[in-house]
Amino acid sequence: MDGHEPDPRFTLANERTYLTWLSTSLALSAGGIAMAVVPEGVFVPWVRTLLALVLVSLSAVSAATAYPRWRHIQRALRRGDPLPPPALAPVFGYGVAAVAVVALLLILLGR
Repeated sequence: MDGHEPDPRFTLANERTYLTWLSTSLALSAGGIAMAVVPEGVFVPWVRTLLALVLVSLSAVSAATAYPRWRHIQRALRRGDPLPPPALAPVFGYGVAAVAVVALLLILLGR
């Protein structure tokens, strides 16, 4: 990479953020798998499958974009450029919120 070596604290913070995106991916994947194996009587089967697919898809996007994001931030740190915005953060926030709201509604309506 071109540019100068950034302060190690920034490089390590960038690495921790990268690892957090991977941890988030694992959590979303586990949530998707858990949703997929919820017993038949709890949620309508097609809704359960849809929620599981949304969570696992978010997991795949998180894992696939973690390294490129780390690389772009590291490059910006080395060059002294502004950091790129977290473009996908709203996708994850709204995606997980939507799954939670639908699941909550299904839980409440199922009682």
